[in-house]
Amino acid sequence: MSEGSDLPVLVIGAGPIGLAAAAHLTERGLPALVVEAGPAAGAAVREWGHVRLFSTWAELVDPAAEKILARTGWTRPEPTSYPSGADWVELYLRPLADALGDKVRYDTTVTGVARAGRDRVVDSGREDQPFTVHATRADGTEERITAAAVIDASGAWSTPGPLGADGLPAIGEKAHAARVSYRVPDLKDPAVRARYAGKRTAVVGSGASAFTALAALADLAEQESGTHAVWVLRRGITGSTFGGGGADQLPARGALGLAAKAAVDNGHASAVTGFRTAALEQAADGRLALVAEEGRRVEGLDEVIVLTGLRPDLSFLAELRLGLDERLQAPAALAPLIDPNQHSCGTVYPHGVNELSHPERGVHLVGMKSYGRAPTFLAMTGYEQVRSIAAHLAGDQEAAERVELTLPETGVCGGAGLFDDPAAARDADGCCGAPVAAPVPVAIGIGAPIEEVTASGGCC
Repeated sequence: MSEGSDLPVLVIGAGPIGLAAAAHLTERGLPALVVEAGPAAGAAVREWGHVRLFSTWAELVDPAAEKILARTGWTRPEPTSYPSGADWVELYLRPLADALGDKVRYDTTVTGVARAGRDRVVDSGREDQPFTVHATRADGTEERITAAAVIDASGAWSTPGPLGADGLPAIGEKAHAARVSYRVPDLKDPAVRARYAGKRTAVVGSGASAFTALAALADLAEQESGTHAVWVLRRGITGSTFGGGGADQLPARGALGLAAKAAVDNGHASAVTGFRTAALEQAADGRLALVAEEGRRVEGLDEVIVLTGLRPDLSFLAELRLGLDERLQAPAALAPLIDPNQHSCGTVYPHGVNELSHPERGVHLVGMKSYGRAPTFLAMTGYEQVRSIAAHLAGDQEAAERVELTLPETGVCGGAGLFDDPAAARDADGCCGAPVAAPVPVAIGIGAPIEEVTASGGCC
């Protein structure tokens, strides 16, 4: 930022990382303005409030935010306990937003970011211009905000991955949208419970969200006869399919994978592997069928839950000169550190402003959005990102580059990229180099023992 500038640093998104950014900017004496599309802080987190996090409170509270909260008499919840999304909002995010006061503005959707008076093409005087941010209020009113810098912490919640294995919606996915969900179901909600009780539901995906959905449907199956899940995986069953298990340094995350395994072991779910969906069709009896690229079918479905990851919305950044990796859509310098095709196991190299900068000086993508399409992100990663960026914007480059980040083991394991190449998985160095079963198109019947098809050993 230019010295003496009274323009704010505009932060997009009042989620955990956006509010942490505002806290670090405030601690540095920099003016900050957070704009949030939702009606309250943590709007996206509220939508999955029924899901319990696999990080403890000790890993979910930003240090600068805690200092601001402490001035209000706030007390950190029990550090070793695991909050739900709703807990995170009510016990931390909402109080933090309240403490930040008028630095946070709600019901404000950013529709575009650019250099003042300069479109993407113009070079002349570009870096001397502030940013202009176009936004729309809930009542339809449009406004333009001028900012010294922009930190985009808008996340990726609003843009879930589609059913189609080619990254596009499967044929028929839009036509049958009423029976397709992209969220982990809240089975405590009577309407949601009725939607899945006694039904046969396909769960498409292989990450923590899919594990959570499978475990929830398994619990429902124990109470409601006829309830069954069909777990559809694009890859094969391998030693790392169920995550780190007992070896995961985040025990709750390891438990998710074990719960998914138990759902299959106990007959509440069956698994179909090596299945790359091309179409979603409706049969004469009204039930749905998934059709794979090579023609295989999974039939007799009532509902489909698609949990194939999230992707960043870059549409409102089109007039900025971003340096993004062509595969992950993450900042080019960060992408090699988090690329699932490289199957980094256990840690992410410490990163901050240097890895999060773009050709357009003064704009930074942080939090889940900085990871693009990479599958695994932890809140403490984002907190360290915004600490480094705030230091940089304040002119303290030494502090900005003094980044220390150690993630729990298996922190970036399980990306889809590597499992498309079994040979690469077998040759992988480090903790994830255990023997891996090739992804073959076989179906595991109800209650089939997973041990027969998984690889043994390996920490991931």
